[in-house]
Amino acid sequence: MTADTSAGPATGAAAGATRRREHEWSDPAALAAAATELDGLEFLRRIADGRLPGAPIGSLVGFRPVSAEPGRVVFEFEPAEHQYNPIGSVHGGVYATLLDSACGCAVHSTLPAGTGYTSLDLSVRFLRRITVDTGTVTCTGHVVHAGRRTALARAELTDAGGKLLGEATSSCMILPGG
Repeated sequence: MTADTSAGPATGAAAGATRRREHEWSDPAALAAAATELDGLEFLRRIADGRLPGAPIGSLVGFRPVSAEPGRVVFEFEPAEHQYNPIGSVHGGVYATLLDSACGCAVHSTLPAGTGYTSLDLSVRFLRRITVDTGTVTCTGHVVHAGRRTALARAELTDAGGKLLGEATSSCMILPGG
């Protein structure tokens, strides 16, 4: 659970006003243990429907899984002030974190129980700025190619109207038995 006590963009005298945010998360070791017992698709579906807690990074950054299908995942993201860079829009690292998560989870959705993965690279393109006024952002990741040792995935960030905000590609190394 995250509590954000910010009240929109600060201007003038209010620019120095302090905001406060609290963050809670579940034990990541327990979540990682579940990942070794379930195939990737079932693992991700249980997180999306609340039977398993989400990853700590999701609650920290502010995104949540919505659905998982073989080779495809969808996350939603609510832009907030605490994600802003110094010029008043969501920091590129937030885009990259969300896109990396979608690429990796798309690959994970294709893996059998006991098989892991790790990102080898991530190439991100920022196309439009995101602010609190953007509203809910959707991040969809899908597998482009799945091999025995590596996989290639692509992810897109879109606003509610379908405008492309950013995109990424990532190659992942498949880790049998880990």
